[in-house]
Amino acid sequence: MLRSIRILWGTVFGAMMLAPVLFAQPQPSSHSAGTVLRIQMNKPVAQVSPTLYGLMTEEINHSYDGGIYAELVRNRAFQDNSNHPDHWRIVRDGNARASMQIDKTTGPSAALSSSLKLTVQQADDADAAGIVNDGYWGIPLRANTTYAGSFYAKADHDASGPVTMSLVNNNTGAVVATVMVPSLTAEWKQYKVTLQTGQIATTASNHLVLSVTRPGAVWFSLVSLFPPTYDNTPNGNRIDLMEKLAAMHPAFLRLPGGNFLEGDRIRDWYDWKKTLGPLLDRPTHPSPWRYRSSDGLGLLEFLEWCQDLHMQPVLAVYAGYSLRGEHVAPGPDLAPYVQSALDEIQYVTGGADTKWGAVRAEDGHPAPFPLTYVEVGNEDEFDRSGSYDARFAQFFDAIRKAYPKLQVIATAPVKGRTPDVIDDHFYRTAQEFFEDTHHYDKTDRSGPKIFVGEWATMEGTPTPDMGAALADAAWLTGLERNSDIVIMASYAPLFINVNPGASQWVPDLIGYDAVHSYGSPGYYAQAMFSNHLGNEVVDSSLKGDAPLLFYSATRDESKRTLYLKVVNASSKPLPLEIQLIGKDKPQGTAAVTTLSGHSMEETNSLAEPARILPVKSAITDVSSDWKRIFPAYSIEIIEVHMR
Repeated sequence: MLRSIRILWGTVFGAMMLAPVLFAQPQPSSHSAGTVLRIQMNKPVAQVSPTLYGLMTEEINHSYDGGIYAELVRNRAFQDNSNHPDHWRIVRDGNARASMQIDKTTGPSAALSSSLKLTVQQADDADAAGIVNDGYWGIPLRANTTYAGSFYAKADHDASGPVTMSLVNNNTGAVVATVMVPSLTAEWKQYKVTLQTGQIATTASNHLVLSVTRPGAVWFSLVSLFPPTYDNTPNGNRIDLMEKLAAMHPAFLRLPGGNFLEGDRIRDWYDWKKTLGPLLDRPTHPSPWRYRSSDGLGLLEFLEWCQDLHMQPVLAVYAGYSLRGEHVAPGPDLAPYVQSALDEIQYVTGGADTKWGAVRAEDGHPAPFPLTYVEVGNEDEFDRSGSYDARFAQFFDAIRKAYPKLQVIATAPVKGRTPDVIDDHFYRTAQEFFEDTHHYDKTDRSGPKIFVGEWATMEGTPTPDMGAALADAAWLTGLERNSDIVIMASYAPLFINVNPGASQWVPDLIGYDAVHSYGSPGYYAQAMFSNHLGNEVVDSSLKGDAPLLFYSATRDESKRTLYLKVVNASSKPLPLEIQLIGKDKPQGTAAVTTLSGHSMEETNSLAEPARILPVKSAITDVSSDWKRIFPAYSIEIIEVHMR
């Protein structure tokens, strides 16, 4: 995230639906008459990058914990607050008496060295005592669904117990699902259970209870509850959010995030080695957005996320600069971080016969992952020490020596070395994007390639409105026309939990609560562009007065298809004459996908997730010289098949 906007907002706290419809042609506006778009069908001018559209994500707005990472228990390892078990409370039935507190003297592992101690003075079969977790703004439960529960526990003496794990409705007090662990031991041990719901209504108004019916002391840690996950992956991701991402057909995932990579201070950087292996060995760490990351979504889980959605990772490595201005001096001080980056690359790409490839294999993934791009740092132009040039050179030399085929990305201008790619970030108003769609038209093609690693139209809340979607699409037409030099682009941020107090940044592409999710108009614009892209940019020109008309034209010669994208950000319908010049002739019919709204402010929400959706239609009068009227506030993609 750009730091200036981060300061502003930091103080404030599946598949694409397509309905077949034939559009009635709207009445044209007079000011745009005579506008002509000429497309040279057989004159390619640039290659389209096969990795143009991808994803950027990080831990913000509860994007990981409470978002795509499917864990339902909040503060599961009691690490969020060293003095108080946040999101946990005591429960005492009838005459039961008990208390709870954080115990810093015992835990199930070196990484999780503290725990929650439940001390029960009085309890029996009729009156149990225990602890309650409220989840991430509730615990979502669905009918006839199996949930995987687990916890680590020990008691003050062997054969203590039983312990019951229950899922309880907040409003009725009804036990929705329950299972009993008969006894505990005096040593730390993990207990795995399965909970099955019956015929219930879907709701997040539920909580989890761990209860006992005998006096004594019980210590708990790493209490977990997982619903079914995408592809049934253990420790996996939330199904509906993954399905929305899959519908975008992204080519890459920039991981693990921007600010999340850096941390507020050097001690808080994303130390990938501490996110590997069993959850028991992951100590968690603070994120820059004022809540703690469970690190359940660790480096391997990111890579498996890429594998699940057939994306390639764009691996960002910590480069010695953190958000509050601390930096590591180039030279010997930086050397351990450079070695960490080399180790991380080996974990991703190395064979099982390498040191870190063997660790990956032990973690359950023997096969290496593909890797083309490594990004050194994040937004290092904010480092006022001026050290990035030397820091980048130190990383660049080491990576190029060990992995000569990797492409190295710089996050700020550098002089000491020539990076393969430069990462540009843009957070702008709609008007600013409308005025800058030719940003890369005159970029030096001999210089580094461009990765637009973060960009967004900053309008709409909590997700982009139709006006933002129009500006996003206008900007994308410029990136497509220049996709010989702009090789990757990713909107940011990707996710927002819309519950009160959950977010730190708006707008964000996809919104959700514990149960439901929705795509914004901007999301559908992104998906439309990504799903309709040729492999060559064809020569084109626009003549006439249409200041809010934006377009791109790409072709896929193997499919004999032209993809024409037209954005009409005007409040009036826009007539356009389209001339297709060349020996290839259109078949006469074309498929059209349209996203449109009644106003710039119109948007989707949890209450109205389908207010603005792409609509499919067809046109039958396509020729070498034809006319179409584009609706007001619309994004249209026309697939013209050639003879």
